Amino acid sequence: MTPKHITEALLTIRDWVRFSVSRLEEAEVFFGHGTDNAYDESVWLIMSALHLPLDTLDNFLDARVTKEESKHLAHLIERRVTDRTPTAYLLREAWLRGFKFYVDERVIVPRSFIAELLENGLHPWIEYQEMVESVADICTGSGCLGILLAHAFPNATVDVIDISHDAIAVANINIKNYGLEEQITAIHSDMFAALTNKTYDLVISNPPYVDAPSMAHLPKEYRNEPQIALGSGADGLDHTHTLLKDAGKYLNDGGLLIVEIGHNRDALIDAYPDAPFTWLEVESGNQFVFMLTKEQLPVKS
Repeated sequence: MTPKHITEALLTIRDWVRFSVSRLEEAEVFFGHGTDNAYDESVWLIMSALHLPLDTLDNFLDARVTKEESKHLAHLIERRVTDRTPTAYLLREAWLRGFKFYVDERVIVPRSFIAELLENGLHPWIEYQEMVESVADICTGSGCLGILLAHAFPNATVDVIDISHDAIAVANINIKNYGLEEQITAIHSDMFAALTNKTYDLVISNPPYVDAPSMAHLPKEYRNEPQIALGSGADGLDHTHTLLKDAGKYLNDGGLLIVEIGHNRDALIDAYPDAPFTWLEVESGNQFVFMLTKEQLPVKS
């Protein structure tokens, strides 16, 4: 815990932001769960912990922090530094493309390139968003992509699927928080196993895709997440193989499969050299998300 004489010297939010940045930099924590630098992470941690809107920092920089608030901030910063607990877990919140989600240690912290693609309803690959009637999110975790799907395709029923009972519980919290109980159904299932007789216009998945060598060297922040949601065999493609093998049975004619694969593009192409993958462009490039139509499935290894 931060020594009392230090916390007593930190009077304002400005003081606490400066202190937090110094502690995070000194400790060389790993960023990647919502921010990529110590300043943004510190602002997020401090403002959210004080129940202040993130975009009002300038209004409150010189506001005094109470003794109880100081004690709370010191505790959170120390956990971030000492335990390497992701800030999202400390705050029980994560942000994805402007949407706020409840998270805790039962699910990985939301992050996905697919979220960026959903902002415009997958245009131009889906021309008329209102015509999409059924969609599924396989390996949903917190349910974040399912909620983005519901907003992108308001006429669609949405199934969010996960093998983890804990993940389904968290997904249901987020579904309720957004008032989408009538549109989204959370289903406990090992991939497609429990989806008997269901078919969809669109199936998306941000499955586990970390390969074995990378799993062995993950920063501690990632080791604090559920490992079942990260690793996917020696080459990181075990879950992707299942998606490619089985998705065709669950897609309507003309339906789309969209899958995020991290940095495994070369390994995927080596495994499926004849597959006509369409690689979707996101801010970070076109190596991370592929699309196939039902008619291009099944893809055989």
